[in-house]
Amino acid sequence: MKTIKITYYVTTAIISGMMLFIAFETLTKPEVKVSMAHLGFPDYFRIELGIAKIIGALFLWLPVRILREFAYAGFAIMFASASLAHLVVGDPSSKVIAGMVFLAILITSYACHTKMQKTNEVSK
Repeated sequence: MKTIKITYYVTTAIISGMMLFIAFETLTKPEVKVSMAHLGFPDYFRIELGIAKIIGALFLWLPVRILREFAYAGFAIMFASASLAHLVVGDPSSKVIAGMVFLAILITSYACHTKMQKTNEVSK
């Protein structure tokens, strides 16, 4: 159980920390504006995405189950969509793989969280 708990906290910290870092870049760096246009997205979507990343990173840590579930679902869709968008426009495979790596980390976090919840329910 201790290994699952450590894995959960590490993977969740990686995802939320990275999302906060990327959100800051998404909202402030002009290069991201160019990159989003390259992928075919309008500029307002960049701002929405940056704000959603901040909210999702916070929701991952809240004890409110529905909010955490929305964050997991939103990030899963975002990582899969990012990989697909990079693939469709012909970007290097490293950009496609990056989204899949973060999706794998997210799935690990979710799986560990689910196991911890089940263990807590059984022990009550």
